[in-house]
Amino acid sequence: MVIAVDFDGTLVTHEYPRIGRPIPFAIEALKKIQMEDHHEIILWTVREGDLLQEAIDYCRSRGLEFYAVNSNYPEEALVAKTAPRKITADLFIDDRNLGGIPDWGIIYQMVHNGTHNQAQWEHSTMPEERKKKKKIFGIF
Repeated sequence: MVIAVDFDGTLVTHEYPRIGRPIPFAIEALKKIQMEDHHEIILWTVREGDLLQEAIDYCRSRGLEFYAVNSNYPEEALVAKTAPRKITADLFIDDRNLGGIPDWGIIYQMVHNGTHNQAQWEHSTMPEERKKKKKIFGIF
């Protein structure tokens, strides 16, 4: 599976253009996902130029290497002068998701167990009272 992951607000706290504080277990979870499950991780961020290189170096210094950066595959930038910013991935991990981002332990379990469908996750982790309200509206 190809997983696109954002940097600011997802791997580190949102302090753009500076690199924020590490979000607990984010990089560790991605490294496990790569090593154990053999998924390809793409860094998908608004950062460009020196700011992008800082993010790549930050992750690399912590042992996280990406399959590609802001592209579908490593050679894409060589093929086209201006690579498209839209990428193809099976899963996007981004703090700007509708509903926010779950804890990295939950993200790891979702990917590792193949239960990365948002509705499955929400229903299995939401409080019982919220499930009852959603059932009223026919959401689950």
